[in-house]
Amino acid sequence: MEEKIKVEDLDLFYGDFQALHSVNLDVRENEILAFIGPSGCGKSTLLKCLNRMNDLVVGCKIEGKVTLDGQNIYAKNYDVNNLRKRVGMVFQQPNPFPMSIYENIAYGPKTHGVKNKAKLDEIVESSLKQAAIWEEVKNDLKKSALSLSGGQQQRLCIARALAVNPEVILMDEPTSALDPVSTGKIEDLAQDLKEKYTIVIVTHNMQQASRISDRTAFFLNGVIVEQGTTLDIFQNPKNEKTERYITGRFGWYERKIW
Repeated sequence: MEEKIKVEDLDLFYGDFQALHSVNLDVRENEILAFIGPSGCGKSTLLKCLNRMNDLVVGCKIEGKVTLDGQNIYAKNYDVNNLRKRVGMVFQQPNPFPMSIYENIAYGPKTHGVKNKAKLDEIVESSLKQAAIWEEVKNDLKKSALSLSGGQQQRLCIARALAVNPEVILMDEPTSALDPVSTGKIEDLAQDLKEKYTIVIVTHNMQQASRISDRTAFFLNGVIVEQGTTLDIFQNPKNEKTERYITGRFGWYERKIW
């Protein structure tokens, strides 16, 4: 698989606190890459570096290099708006806009200059179909998106990200607030979407990572301890810390001393 995103020697600071240490990582095209590790280990922090969401955090400083298709996204003249169109994001809590289902999906394309009603209709239908929610909402497009269930709202948010035709989708614990049935639908959806998109997912659920990802990176205290194929990470980890975390023999004390 071709390399889509490359992270090289990345350090991230919040003021004087260093949250990420010398991170090196490849994200390959049309794969699902999972970030696992205990809370506060840097998974979501790195994820937000991939579309420069950390630019919005006061006091955040980044050193190193992140390239998308070979171009450094932290270069001074890089178009951040275009970056966030190419690299979409789905958050932990579903966050639909307080407007209709239709307008939620059409919002992004309109922002990027699509005005034709027929074209917008096509984008809305296509995005909702890709997010496996079209059949549930096709007769209610004028209803408020806030009237949907939590699982439906999250799929709507995925559809909203797809509407601007991204190349990469970042998912920050997208199922942590959902019931098991909705979680299963999101996992199935991720498997379908990787045929067309590159997906990076942060998850606390190791079973989820093992079920849906092609490769996995294990984080601890701002460092990637180990990365490799999901099969290798879960069945034949090379690092003792990875093995202890995967098998559930990893506690608060170890997190501190390591």
